[in-house]
Amino acid sequence: MRTHFLDRLRVVLTALVIVHHTAITYGGSGGWFYREVPTSAAPASVLLTMLCSIDQAFFMGMFFLIAGYFTPSAFERRGAARYLVDRFIRLGLPLLVFGFVLGPLTISLVHDTGADAGFGAAALARLARLDFEPGPLWFAWALLLFALAYAAWRALRGGPAASRPDEAPVPGHGRWLLAALTVGAGALLIRQWVPTGRNVAWLQLGYFSSYVFLFALGCAAWRHRWLERIERRHALPWALVALLTVPLLPVAAALAGAFEGKPVNFSGGWSGPAASYAFWEPFVAWGVMALLLWQFHSRFNRASALWQGWGRAAYAAFIVHAPVLVALSLLLRNWQAAPLLKFLLVAALAIVASFGIGAALRRLPGLQRVL
Repeated sequence: MRTHFLDRLRVVLTALVIVHHTAITYGGSGGWFYREVPTSAAPASVLLTMLCSIDQAFFMGMFFLIAGYFTPSAFERRGAARYLVDRFIRLGLPLLVFGFVLGPLTISLVHDTGADAGFGAAALARLARLDFEPGPLWFAWALLLFALAYAAWRALRGGPAASRPDEAPVPGHGRWLLAALTVGAGALLIRQWVPTGRNVAWLQLGYFSSYVFLFALGCAAWRHRWLERIERRHALPWALVALLTVPLLPVAAALAGAFEGKPVNFSGGWSGPAASYAFWEPFVAWGVMALLLWQFHSRFNRASALWQGWGRAAYAAFIVHAPVLVALSLLLRNWQAAPLLKFLLVAALAIVASFGIGAALRRLPGLQRVL
């Protein structure tokens, strides 16, 4: 059966990436090119920070899960050499274009607009220096590394991948619990050396406990079509777990004195806040992802010309959304409106503009192979 529901999920996740970065712009926690409103204890900032925290728990991990799900079949169809060439075209080329062109231009939009030298001259100087800024295309870099790792594993393993029998049941709740605890423990351990927010080779390794696990799970799930077989009995208990887990993070922050202005480190170390955040993420993520997979498969696993158009433009929208969002934010920075109102308006405009530009780029000769 065609996995239309996964195509739709990728559209929604791409839009959520844009929403996430808009939330950071207007007061949510996280790193981004342009921040108009600093993170604070103000109600709007706390609300946007919670949105960013929930997003971060699952949305990029779900991208890795879906990417892993389609990896074995792509490898089988193309063979190792063609698979890796395709991965470089689809992932490596956009990474290079963003890193050497769009990333530096986005930085210039923020720092050089209105400067004495002017945006154009400063941007050209950045391009001439070959400054490299991967921005959100760290995701393409990570997927490229995962593709190389998968090809190496297949070479060591030898032989073709197993066929896709249907008999293996979706793992039970005990295994989901064990996976959440293992991923949480892995995140806590990694963050002793690489806290969240710190890049190593352009990757925030503090989040990679879940990313590696979910990509590998996606590869394993393909054999038994597990993503297509998530049912109510799998999703609802974990959705309830996620619902009960979400408020525990602000409770941990309050107990640590965050709302009283005390510095609280959720990023790394052996502190209570760091441990609570490391384990909070997978317990939220499993519930949100299971609920989305169940609902999208049961309700939206059918062809739609409109969704197919959005789906074809989603990857290009992901690539271009950074300069689009930053440009829109800068255009409206003198508008004296509440941060939440600006967040809602700019997020909506950035989604529409990014998908529109993405669709237009795919019409250019030769770009459909890349985008």
